[in-house]
Amino acid sequence: MALLLAFALASVRAAQPAPPATPSLAASSAPAWDPAAPYVTRGQDEPGYRSWYLAVPGRAAQVKAFNDYLLSADVSGILPTWQLLRTASAWQECGGQPFEVPPTDEWPHMIQTLRYVRDYVIPAVGPVEAVSAYRNPVLNKCAGGAPESAHKLDSAVDLVPLRPTTREALMRSLCAAHSEHGAPYNAGLGFYAFLRFHVDSTKFRRWNMDPAVLPECPPLLHPEDAASSGQPLPVQAIPVQVTPPQAQPTAPAATPQAGQAH
Repeated sequence: MALLLAFALASVRAAQPAPPATPSLAASSAPAWDPAAPYVTRGQDEPGYRSWYLAVPGRAAQVKAFNDYLLSADVSGILPTWQLLRTASAWQECGGQPFEVPPTDEWPHMIQTLRYVRDYVIPAVGPVEAVSAYRNPVLNKCAGGAPESAHKLDSAVDLVPLRPTTREALMRSLCAAHSEHGAPYNAGLGFYAFLRFHVDSTKFRRWNMDPAVLPECPPLLHPEDAASSGQPLPVQAIPVQVTPPQAQPTAPAATPQAGQAH
């Protein structure tokens, strides 16, 4: 009898699922690496894209045409097409759309930018996520964009690295590649707060470098080229140049307005 009871209890235990493993304290307390979180609000994430895509019947054809154009230029898949439709991070405050297909006459401007991202950004820092690309003139102005912002031309894309890194290491890696290879692409490279950085293909220039990397990665710009993207810069990255007394005086360069973006 005792043997039968023991056998029955063993059978019941075997039929019960094992309790889930308890994660270690280190694993459960470590924050997930999500560098896009400060810049992507609900509605501009992937579920938000699906909702936007389905909200208007004509959008499917517009997105397909844009994707087909990238495919024809051999730059499809460098960044997900839906991320290249993200507008400004301040789209909600400005009453804009979270995504927008750029006008067709602006599409060629993105090609060289994507080639530079493929050839020299991703090899330098690994995979990246696009958090802002085309901005129509109204949204660009409301979001603090510069009047001649490359985002209005669909030439610019703001990115964040998907591999853990520091701001200084990110700058060093991207600056080295930009110094050596940026000019043939007319590549612009700028840094905003935290890990967000800007790439375009309108003019070879570089701005908003931290003092920690200035000896290796000096700015390549005129003061009026510099701007922020509505994110506070941790430091003032552009050194003030003093005109020697014997030099012919010139009119001071326009001071960039806070909150503007290329």
